[in-house]
Amino acid sequence: MRIASLLFAVLLLLPGMELAAQISPGDLSRAHAQLEGISNCTQCHVLGAKVSNDKCLACHDEIKSLIQSKAGYHASRDVRGKECASCHSDHHGRNFAMTRFDEETFNHRLTGYELTGAHQTTDCRACHQPDNINDRELKARSGTWLGLETRCIDCHDDGHQPSLGNDCAQCHTTTNFSPASKFDHAKTDFPLVGQHLTVACKECHATEIRQGKPVPKFSNIAFANCNSCHDDPHNSQLGTSCNQCHTEQSFTATAGLSRFNHNQTGFPLKGRHRRVDCFSCHQANLPASRIFQDKAFIPTNDCAACHADVHAGKLGTACADCHTEEGFRGRMDPYKFDHNRTSFALAGKHQAVDCRKCHVSDRMTDPLPHNTCAACHQDYHQGDFATAGRSPDCVECHAETGFSPSLFTLEDHAKTAFPLDGGHLATPCFACHLTGDKWRFKDIGNRCVDCHEDVHKGEINTKYYPLQACENCHVTTAWLGDNKFDHNQTTFALQGEHLNTACAACHQQDAEKPHGRFAGLAQACTACHENIHGNQFEKAGQTDCTRCHSFAAGWEATYFNHNLTPFPLTGKHAEVACSACHLETVVQGVATVTYKLERFECRDCHE
Repeated sequence: MRIASLLFAVLLLLPGMELAAQISPGDLSRAHAQLEGISNCTQCHVLGAKVSNDKCLACHDEIKSLIQSKAGYHASRDVRGKECASCHSDHHGRNFAMTRFDEETFNHRLTGYELTGAHQTTDCRACHQPDNINDRELKARSGTWLGLETRCIDCHDDGHQPSLGNDCAQCHTTTNFSPASKFDHAKTDFPLVGQHLTVACKECHATEIRQGKPVPKFSNIAFANCNSCHDDPHNSQLGTSCNQCHTEQSFTATAGLSRFNHNQTGFPLKGRHRRVDCFSCHQANLPASRIFQDKAFIPTNDCAACHADVHAGKLGTACADCHTEEGFRGRMDPYKFDHNRTSFALAGKHQAVDCRKCHVSDRMTDPLPHNTCAACHQDYHQGDFATAGRSPDCVECHAETGFSPSLFTLEDHAKTAFPLDGGHLATPCFACHLTGDKWRFKDIGNRCVDCHEDVHKGEINTKYYPLQACENCHVTTAWLGDNKFDHNQTTFALQGEHLNTACAACHQQDAEKPHGRFAGLAQACTACHENIHGNQFEKAGQTDCTRCHSFAAGWEATYFNHNLTPFPLTGKHAEVACSACHLETVVQGVATVTYKLERFECRDCHE
């Protein structure tokens, strides 16, 4: 105020000038009229500078708040950073409009709310009016563009009278309010299918009064069962679950009848009854109030009420004694018909055989031969066990409880030309008697090679097992271990430790001979054992270990006599350990004891 007073005093002293023109370039607009007067200039102006944005926003705090929250038109990229005065200048008179823009070309997207659909052709003032503004201060401003929210219900009435929430955009678009093109009935708890797709909405969604206005009811509509909307033409005689018989495609269609739970009636469906068409039993031309009631109160065991008696009363009327619902010609129920009253009591597998497998004539009472198995069954073995042209009856080896396992015992097998012993006792019958899918018991051979492969063929001379007689070496208790081959038959009789050596130690296996090599094996000791003496004892290029060693355990030099060498042991020399004179040397990385000494004078060993 002090600075403003000084400025006014200076202006009074200036000659030839009009005071009013120097104080203000023109009247302020009606919105700023209260700021007229030289004492109010600094409310908007900074001395010596232009209008300050900070001073504008100090008054227009609603704009400042929008800018700070980066919302609204003034926070958009086209406005952000501009001077307020570049769009909102003043001092142009009381009637000057400080807010000016072309409503036809204004880009409404910059406000943060893009106009789409019908909003693009709606007059601006139809939305920007006090009735649509919630803020009381802004509501009182004339011609303001501020204060509108973006929700539909901020401008439009809620046609559903708060029954579906306030997010109108879930169903409606700005193009047309009706129909609700974004609404998908399939996403509700009641997807529309069949005839429901063609029903008008109002048929289900009736009008109700909410807050004094009629509105369609869209929520809390009962649909758990059809009778929530439809009348029951059956008068509740068939229950309330309409979808057990009917579908939404058509009420008169019977495609859904298969879903009806017949067990709810007094006649539960079993066996073949489950596959019978409903109208094979029920009349189809009855009115809805009587349909399916024409067979009511018929007990499940009264077969004659629906079926003709093909036995003409000869077997009584208790059909269930012989037949089941699985089929008239199906398996008999063994707990009903007592076949023991006949001359052929059923036992074992016979109890599960279809009656028609045996009773092939039209009359079940026709006599049948049944004294032997062959009267009904073919000889599966095709005469393998025939003696003098006659095959034994099946009961000698098989029982009615099952064809397998056989009653033929090990004791019975011992009476044949091939008694079982050893490992054969634990061998299943099919290992020898089943070839492919055919069982064979006659002329299948009794030699080992008739069942087992000769793994030594071409490797062991046949003179050791003529006619491939495996038993010359092997026993039936175990193929390996209990070997009874007499090695003395060969040119290499086993002695000493060789008698305790496993065959595979010498007859070694390899990829070419996986069962061991037997032919062409060298008999020299060095062929199997390491020659730890090198070539010290070679004669004609061969080392004969048996000149010194026996086959006894320990491989001691039993046959070596030092007195036969150029240096007989006498006196104290006879008590000296061999290693004291025969030292170990390393030749080409191999440690070897030197036994053949070049020099053996006293001074060669003693100092």
